[in-house]
Amino acid sequence: MSNVFLEEYFTIVLFLFIALVLSCGFIILNYFFSPKSPDPEKLSPYECGFEPFNDSRMEFDVRFYLVAILFIIFDLEIAFLFPWAISLGKIGIFGFTSMMIFLSILTIGFIYEWKKGALDWE
Repeated sequence: MSNVFLEEYFTIVLFLFIALVLSCGFIILNYFFSPKSPDPEKLSPYECGFEPFNDSRMEFDVRFYLVAILFIIFDLEIAFLFPWAISLGKIGIFGFTSMMIFLSILTIGFIYEWKKGALDWE
């Protein structure tokens, strides 16, 4: 029983062993051959506008979170539009009106956010 079990799963165990050896080898090679002094451009503020190596307990502007949440909301909207567009011929008028209701609710939310100034970057 034990030999049959090992013979059937030998390729999987071999694959996992090779994957482990390769990943550890690549990490070690990267450690030894990577540049040790970072470029000044890498140490400059990126998209968030803060210096990268300051105190982690500093005050954070809420607008960064608002932009991230808005991006996720409208990214999900696009993710829902692709399957809807592909299956539009099968779902008929009911699917079309359902998606138009969904899009109108999102459009109302977008207009509300726009009027509240959540999209303004001062």
